[in-house]
Amino acid sequence: MRMVFVGAVEGSRAALESMCAAGHIPALIVTLPPDLARRHSDFADLDPVAAAHDIPVLYASQINAPEALAAIKDVEPDLALVIGWSQICGPDFRAIPKLGCIGFHPTALPKLRGRGVLPWTILLGERDVGASLFWLGAGADDGPLAAQARFQINPDTVTARELYDRVLEALAGMLPPLLTSIAAGDIPSTPQPDDGISICARRRPEDGRIDWTRPAAEIHRLIRAVGPPYPGAFTYAGDGAQITLTAVRHTPEAGRFIGLPGQIQDINGRSFTVACGDGKCLDILEWSGADKPPPLHSKLKDFGHDP
Repeated sequence: MRMVFVGAVEGSRAALESMCAAGHIPALIVTLPPDLARRHSDFADLDPVAAAHDIPVLYASQINAPEALAAIKDVEPDLALVIGWSQICGPDFRAIPKLGCIGFHPTALPKLRGRGVLPWTILLGERDVGASLFWLGAGADDGPLAAQARFQINPDTVTARELYDRVLEALAGMLPPLLTSIAAGDIPSTPQPDDGISICARRRPEDGRIDWTRPAAEIHRLIRAVGPPYPGAFTYAGDGAQITLTAVRHTPEAGRFIGLPGQIQDINGRSFTVACGDGKCLDILEWSGADKPPPLHSKLKDFGHDP
């Protein structure tokens, strides 16, 4: 079975490595040129995998561009795998592979279609989550399911990195047996149910700005949801320096510190404690953007300069 693989992020690399290890070597890899790595905070270089398996690589900034379509068509693929690619694959692309195109979505479809779904999963407090391989169609994330894995998470503790890694583990486990099935002529295709559909809006880096008047649990969740491999939750020190917060915990001794929202209550080495809008506090354990913690009793802000 001749395949084209399209992707450019960590999930793409995990999928590619798992299928190649199982003997499913694509005839062509399509990925972003290195100078466009900035498009994805989780960009991954697929060249080492391509080199290890002697797979030609096509660098494409637009998957629907005539030159990209021509190169893919020359391969005469039976199947296209689109895993970790942010552009919609148009009808001309989808018409090339004989069997069709399989995409990947890091939720249990039809729940949480759309963009930024891993941060949304944590922000919404989801427990029953999953990952889906599905057949691409004209719509977004609405094609028939080819394979799906489900698992449980603790929404009160899970981080974006932990959820991302669980999803990649599920993907690497689903893809090789699916390809084996398709190559043998068994092509699974189950329509998504009409009930339970939800659609997530795109999130941008600025959506990680912290409002310290919100409850501690809500801020704790935001910091976990948009942390690595995403840009992170951020705030501003009194001098206007932007500080990105990447690891946090609820302050163990409830009621010990009394202060205003955003006020620094304690400093312990590089860690510091901040009061939130509900009177509870958070310990900031990992952060970047300044040489030292903000001064004791100073206030963090959600803007970088005086309004």
